[in-house]
Amino acid sequence: MKKLVLAAAFAATASMASAGSLADPVVEPVVEAPVVIVEEPTGSSGGILLPLFLLAVLVAATS
Repeated sequence: MKKLVLAAAFAATASMASAGSLADPVVEPVVEAPVVIVEEPTGSSGGILLPLFLLAVLVAATS
């Protein structure tokens, strides 16, 4: 019987000790990585202009 009372006393003490306090909890803000948006040319002729220009310069130079 003594062991049961002693175990109950230890259990009650442990639960009171871990109950917490009246202070507000400290919540640290979550830091997120910045979002990088890469815009690519939307036109269909975006990669063809330079080769066409070089071809026009080549044709003009040979004639």
